[in-house]
Amino acid sequence: MIDNKAEGSERTRLRERAFSRWDNEGGAGTGGREHPASTMKRDVPPLTNAELVQLQIRVIALENLITSLIADSSERQLDLVRQMAAYISPRPGSTPHRLTVHAAARMISLVEAAGQLRALRSGKKGFKGSAPPEWRP
Repeated sequence: MIDNKAEGSERTRLRERAFSRWDNEGGAGTGGREHPASTMKRDVPPLTNAELVQLQIRVIALENLITSLIADSSERQLDLVRQMAAYISPRPGSTPHRLTVHAAARMISLVEAAGQLRALRSGKKGFKGSAPPEWRP
């Protein structure tokens, strides 16, 4: 028989370890990119307008993909997303970084959008916008 308490504490420990890397490595693990920002600025040419547009398209697609995936997530998984958003939010006494603040807010927005999608799929009212016919009750 597997000890669920030990397994849960191990998962918690691993998650906290991953979160701690987020602050200083952008989530990269051992052996990941760990170049100083000054070195990366010299090595990487600026993005062209076409590359920026492609990046925007990909981000929009990923956000919609994530929203649809977390719409079917358990409450525990949604709580993990909320915890991560709270974790990257500025701590009391620290200087808030504008992009981090926006990222945390965007994560919460994705959870809320997933809630609207859940409501739509289950036939409940409260969905804002039109939905494809296959999703309508």
